[in-house]
Amino acid sequence: MSNRDLGFSPGEAVLITGAGSGIGRATALHAAEIGLSVSLWDLNPAGLEETAALVRPHGTAVHTWVADVSEDDAVTAGLADARQALGGIRYLHNNAGPASSSDLPFDRALEICVGSVRRVTEAWASTGPGEGAAMVATTSIAGNLLGTDNAWYSASKAAIMGYVRHLASYRAGEFRSNGVAPGMTDTPRLAGFAASETGRRVLQRIPLKRMATPDDIAWATLFLLSPLAGYINGVYLPVDGGWTVTQ
Repeated sequence: MSNRDLGFSPGEAVLITGAGSGIGRATALHAAEIGLSVSLWDLNPAGLEETAALVRPHGTAVHTWVADVSEDDAVTAGLADARQALGGIRYLHNNAGPASSSDLPFDRALEICVGSVRRVTEAWASTGPGEGAAMVATTSIAGNLLGTDNAWYSASKAAIMGYVRHLASYRAGEFRSNGVAPGMTDTPRLAGFAASETGRRVLQRIPLKRMATPDDIAWATLFLLSPLAGYINGVYLPVDGGWTVTQ
């Protein structure tokens, strides 16, 4: 059990999509560390099982679900299975999404990225997560504060935050909604980037002179979900080492 106390009650559950690696895995590990039960979702069965194996020693309940969150039936079935395993699920981290380097048609990419966040959120909300419920979506500084050379990635991340603001305005009676926005983060998707010419150039523009770690994003996410953030709703939180203030 961690000495960090964010105000969660023991045994409360969080559902984390994209939990098989990177930010999702870090959120799962720290959630279990502070006593939350976890429902771990990912497309990759091997990565998902690796995360579950790392989480289980913390002694909290663990549920896993292999699913494509862009598919209605997979999400509906997963929520039912998770609730049977863990009971009510108070918190949701919408983290799943394709890598920015994925070669996807623009319209299909937005359907996958934004549609999956809406799909999972609506399914979760329909279960009645209860008083104090909260959702955090992983958005990005890309599209919200910086442009990128990938049109669908920038557009989808901006759209996700737009959806978060809509939820914060119109669904606050059911749950709080916020967005966590990583800058350049040291995950498998960016392996080797910091050593590249472009990566070195970007690092020089970051006041903290390093990439974020998945842990940096995970703790910001858990804070936004937590009772300590009970009056924070509709916030876009960059976790970027100050990168965007230098632009």
